Amino acid sequence: MMYLETPPRLIATQVFSAMPAEFRRSVRSEWGDANRPGASTDSFIEGPSFDASGNLYIVDIPFGRIFRISPDGKWTLVVEYEGWPNGLKIDAGGRILVADYMHGLMECDARAGKMRPILTARNSESFKGCNDLHIARNGDIYFTDQGQTGLHDPTGRVYRMRTSGQLDCLIHTGISPNGLVLDPDEGVLFVAMTRDNAVWRAPFMKDGSVSKVGRFCSLFGPSGPDGMTMDGKGRLFVGHASLGHVFVFAPNGELIARIKSCAGGACTNVAIGGAKRDRLYITESATGTVLVADIGALDN
Repeated sequence: MMYLETPPRLIATQVFSAMPAEFRRSVRSEWGDANRPGASTDSFIEGPSFDASGNLYIVDIPFGRIFRISPDGKWTLVVEYEGWPNGLKIDAGGRILVADYMHGLMECDARAGKMRPILTARNSESFKGCNDLHIARNGDIYFTDQGQTGLHDPTGRVYRMRTSGQLDCLIHTGISPNGLVLDPDEGVLFVAMTRDNAVWRAPFMKDGSVSKVGRFCSLFGPSGPDGMTMDGKGRLFVGHASLGHVFVFAPNGELIARIKSCAGGACTNVAIGGAKRDRLYITESATGTVLVADIGALDN
C-alpha cells in the first residue's frame, strides 16, 4: 500500500448492530469446515445493501440466511434456505439479487420469504462458486465466480450478464475474484482478487470487452481484499478480510485513509449509506457485527 506525501488518515468505527444471540448457531457447518477450519463460526455475515427505505440487507453464508436490519438496528430473518448466499445487491427497482456460492445468481422475494434461481450455469457447466455482484445503471449484472481459486489455480472468472440475457466472460484468469465495482463513469471495472492480495483494474473497450488489465493496488496479510464500493468521487473502499480495516484509495491508487474495525479483523464487505451518504457500513464477519464509520471527513 502506497501513499505519496500525506500519510493516510485514520477513521474510527463504532458498532451499528450485532447479530442477536437468538440468531447465532453454535453448530458446525459444511461451509465453515471448508473455509474457516478450526474456527468457531456461529455466523458469517456479508453482502450489505440498502433498500429504498433505509433497511440494510445482509447475508449469513454458512446457514443460508438473509436478514434485514432496520435503521434502528433491529434484525429480521427474511429467508432461510438450502444455499450459501455470499453477495447481495438491491437494484434500482428494488429487486434483491444474490450471488450464491452453491446455486449461482438468485433473486430473493422478501415478502414471500423465497428464493428463485436466475442463472445456475454457463453453457451447462456449473459455476465454481459465485461470490459477489455489482449492478450497472443499465441493469447489467457483473459477478465473480471465485470457487477455491488462488495463486495455485488462477482460473477465477468475472462475468457480465446483460439485460438481454447474454453472458460475457470478461476475465478467466482471476486469482480468487471477490468484490467488484464500476467507476462512476462505468468505463472501468475494479475487482478484488483476494489471494493475489490486490485489486485489479479492468478498462472497457468499445466492444464491451476488457483490456490492459492491471493491479490498481496491492495489499498484504493472510487473506486479502474482499468486498468493495466506490463513492461519486471515485474513491475506492476496500474491505480486508484479515487486517481489520477498510482501506480507502484515491482514483490514482494512492492510499488516503484507513478505517479501523472496533470489533474483529474480518472486514468482509461495505456499503455507503446515511441521508447524506456520508456513512460507511461494514460487515465484520468474525464477530457477526455491522460497524459504521463517518466518511464525511474525507471531504474536509
